[in-house]
Amino acid sequence: MAALQTFGMPSRRKQSPLKRGERVYLRRPTAADAKEVTATVRASRDLHRPWVYPTETKTAFDGYIRRTKERDYVGLLICRNSDHRIIGTANLSQIFRGNLQGAYLGFWASAEFAGQGYMTEGLQLVLCYAFKRLRLHRLEANVQPENQKSKALIKRSGFRYEGFSLRYLKVGGKWRDHERWAILAGEVRGERPALSKHRARRMGLP
Repeated sequence: MAALQTFGMPSRRKQSPLKRGERVYLRRPTAADAKEVTATVRASRDLHRPWVYPTETKTAFDGYIRRTKERDYVGLLICRNSDHRIIGTANLSQIFRGNLQGAYLGFWASAEFAGQGYMTEGLQLVLCYAFKRLRLHRLEANVQPENQKSKALIKRSGFRYEGFSLRYLKVGGKWRDHERWAILAGEVRGERPALSKHRARRMGLP
């Protein structure tokens, strides 16, 4: 795939990263990212569909930016350290406080950078940000059963399979089945909930 045009903005380089890893860092999206994000989404349709339909128009992106300003939603861009290119996004939605302290995780990757390990590192930064900076207790990711690439990614990130939801979410105009995967703050630190051996085997845990 031909490389996308880089829509570098001086303000982007001045924005302090929320979290930085060896190859990627996290930052908040801004209205100035519209061209790069929408161009990336359009170039990545074959990778995304039918699993996810990210914003691919300026109008839709403007709506996304407005959504990121709400208290129960955090939008994160995963960017490459070397040239600040956007290689994917991660969104924390329906953030519940009180006794739950949880949120839903959604994400997508650029087809240009798929399979190079950037999203694996990026999601680790997202987990660190969610559990340490936002002080959340639990994240849930819902993935269509046939979406093997996304399931492999969240498995590598430490998520556990929790169950199956019939016609759970409308994606691309159709109600689609999803698998529920989750991770707790303690599990990122190497802890694991107490489970019977039978339940652990069913969930694919060693």
